Parts: sequence; structure tokens; C-alpha cells
Amino acid sequence: MSRPTIVLKPGREKSLQRRHPWVFSGAIHRVKGAQPGGIVDVLAHDGRFLARGYFNPRSQIRVRVLTWDEREPIDADFWRRRVIAAWQRRASPLVRGTGTAWRAIHAESDGLPGLIVDVYGPYLVVQVLTLGIETALNDILPALVEVAEPRGVLERSDVDVRHQEGLSPRVRVLWGEAPPPRVEIEEDGHRFLVDVWKGHKTGFYLDQRVNRAIVAKWAAGRDVLNAFAYTGGFAVYALAAGARHVLNVDTSADALALAAENLALNGSSPNRWTNEEGDIFHVLRRYVTESRTFDMIILDPPKFATSKANVQRAARGYKDINRLAFLLLREGGILATFSCSGLVDPDLFQKIVFSAALDAGVDGHILAVLSQPPDHPILLTFPEGRYLKGMVIQKT
Repeated sequence: MSRPTIVLKPGREKSLQRRHPWVFSGAIHRVKGAQPGGIVDVLAHDGRFLARGYFNPRSQIRVRVLTWDEREPIDADFWRRRVIAAWQRRASPLVRGTGTAWRAIHAESDGLPGLIVDVYGPYLVVQVLTLGIETALNDILPALVEVAEPRGVLERSDVDVRHQEGLSPRVRVLWGEAPPPRVEIEEDGHRFLVDVWKGHKTGFYLDQRVNRAIVAKWAAGRDVLNAFAYTGGFAVYALAAGARHVLNVDTSADALALAAENLALNGSSPNRWTNEEGDIFHVLRRYVTESRTFDMIILDPPKFATSKANVQRAARGYKDINRLAFLLLREGGILATFSCSGLVDPDLFQKIVFSAALDAGVDGHILAVLSQPPDHPILLTFPEGRYLKGMVIQKT
């Protein structure tokens, strides 16, 4: 019986030859026997084997590549090998850190496109982002339980990207014990309570682990504005590093309430921090009107660019908050600014922040260029895997 195949248009095989793991709809000439979520061979127009992956006719990314080896079948043993390899890649504390929470599987960068797995102490939190992973989940789950030996596995597949795959959002216990409403983790000697059931992403911004420690080095003795504060990660680090005061601002009252719990959990004196609920753009504008100033500002916003169509709008949003931040910074002050929009590359982000400084009539020096930690690896052939970028800038 012939295998399901995808035949590319002439000349559209170059990205696969460079081992990029995506095949877009516009590159496809013919589809033969392929089923949604099923495994297909991708062939050049002249019939040469290029790759093997899973197929979804509803997604703009029609095929996500799993292997370039024609001899490698995609079966239960394949998924087990990939899960074990990803786990072993993080065996060293240099990769996963010394705490009790880290990313165990990072989608394409671990050869498992569409799968996110995060460790929170004795629990795993899984995000199934694609139909292909949904189809293979019964083979993947036993491998996860084997390598991690967790107390329980929670699925947090409640993200918008699933709609593009024809999937509905879902939250459920996949295996074992249900996690409690708050899971306590440890990171660099700091303690955090994480809402793995309803929190952003899988509950905590694990991708900022290294950056929290780096940014905190500039916090000693400073009045810090922590915008988009979420549950207080940067605030805990900054206060532990000797910040004079931290003002946390976020749109979510629930996030700020958990930030207060985390600050108390780490022994931060209540007179050294304040929480304010509000829209960040409005709050920053009000602070400018009130002539408030700070020694340090941290901007860690959510993803502004969710598609190519709204990159320009996202760029305007990033420019606006950075311009306001420059206006609020005292001379010699520190701005730690981030973007987690994969569609905004590092060069564009630097240009946006430069433009914001220009509009604010200030100058600055980049003291550090920041990215994601090594447990969120970036595959050399998949530059899209570098989604988090940041800078530490001194206003001069």
C-alpha cells in the first residue's frame, strides 16, 4: 500500500533541504491519501523523498516535519525516543537550572512540534498545540510518565492557536493526581506559588528565569516600576537584590493577589512594595502626567504580535510603552524591556526601542542583550524558535 504523500511545487524544496520543519500551504502541489493529523511523506516535485511529518489541511502550516530520515517510522517508539532525548538534554543544571521548575519539551526545538511540557515540582503541565500531537498523545503520554515519574500530568491546551488547527480548548488531568490550586516551586533560592490551572502559559513565565537574575543585578538601591508584573517574578528577585521599593502594575487583580502571596512567601517587607491594578498604557501615561519618575523600569508585556498581519500594530504598542518608560526614567536609570512576539525579530525590536528613545528625546546604552534560557532551546535550523528577546538599557 502506498504511503500518504505531499508533493511540493517545483523549486519549493529548499527550506526542507535546509532542515526547516514547516511546509506551508502555498508550497504544496498535490496531496495524496493524507488524513488530518496523519503522517505523510513530503516529496520534491520530481518524487525525491525530503521529509516525513504530520499533516493538517486546516492549518497554514500544512506539514510539521518530524524526521528527514526515510528509514525512520513514526511509531510509539519514535515518540518515546524523542521524549527521552528532550529530557536528557536537560539533565544538567546548566540547562534546566537548579530549581524545581523548568521546560522539559520545547516543541520544534526538541523535534516535537506542537508539544510543550513544563515541570512544576512533582507535576507536569502539557500543552497540545496541534492536531498531529493530539493524534499521537496516547503514545507520548506513557513516555512522559516514564522519564519524569510525576505525581500527576495536567493538560492546559486552552490556547488560541488550537483554533487554527481545528481544535477546541481543553483543560484536564491526563494522568495521575490532580495538581492543587497552588503548586509551590523554587527558582534560584526564591519560592513561588503557581496557578497551573488558570495562569498564563502553563502557570509561570519559566522563560524569564535567567533574565530575572540578570535584571535583578541592577536593582539594588533603586525605586523599581515592574510593569506587566503578573505574579511578581521580577519583583521578588529585585527586592532580594536590594531594591528600595517595587511598584507592581498589572491588569489582573488575580495575578497581583498571587504576586502579593509570592512576595510574602519570600519575606519581602510590605512597606517595600506596592501593587496597582490597571491598564499599563493608561497607567504609564498618568504617571508621566503626574511627573512620577523611577530609577528602574521593567517591561515584560504579553505577546503583541499574533500574526504577520498585526506586526505593525504590535510595533506601535511596543514603541508606545518604551517611549513612556524612557520619559519616566530618571537620568542614569535602567530599562529592562522585553518582547515575546516571535514575529518581532531582535533587529526589529531594537529599532522599535531606539525609535521610542528618539521620540522621548533621550539617549541610552545597551548594557545587556537577553534571550530565553537553555531549557527553551533554539534549533539552529529554526530561527523562529527564538521568540523571547530583551535588552537592559541605561538612560543617558
